[in-house]
Amino acid sequence: MMYVCMATEKIKIWVQVHPNARGNEVQGEKDGIWQLKVAAPPVRGRANQELVKFLSDVLQISRSNLEIEQGLSGRRKLMAISGLSLEQVKARFSNAVGQRRLN
Repeated sequence: MMYVCMATEKIKIWVQVHPNARGNEVQGEKDGIWQLKVAAPPVRGRANQELVKFLSDVLQISRSNLEIEQGLSGRRKLMAISGLSLEQVKARFSNAVGQRRLN
């Protein structure tokens, strides 16, 4: 379930985060939700920090262009992304599927 909010010019996507992985990885999309593995534990915000760092790498944008809008304490998160079109976000996620990145 991806959509564009034109008022703020941000792309919003849902991600499902699987913490404590061996490395960071985009697993793919399932029912409109991108499945992501992150190598950090879900303790004191470390998984969220690693998620933002990983997404900035995958999407090739600054960390300041990423924001967790919903789900700070859960595994399912609504991410707001500025500076990219929906097509660019989809393409960059698709290109990263299955490529494990060690942190």
